[in-house]
Amino acid sequence: MPKAVSLAAKILELGERIKSVTLIPSSGGAFEIRVNGKLLHSKLDTGDWPDFDEIVKAIKKVK
Repeated sequence: MPKAVSLAAKILELGERIKSVTLIPSSGGAFEIRVNGKLLHSKLDTGDWPDFDEIVKAIKKVK
């Protein structure tokens, strides 16, 4: 989980219209990333670690 927490910290540092970042942990290191309540990435669904640049693009689209 430290890798996920590190990603959440980087997301919060962006400060772009972010009210909250939620990491929803699951077993086996899987998690979901939600920003302002919107699901941006689910490792549960993809099995992949999120690409930080893709997460940043998704954040900029969050209203």
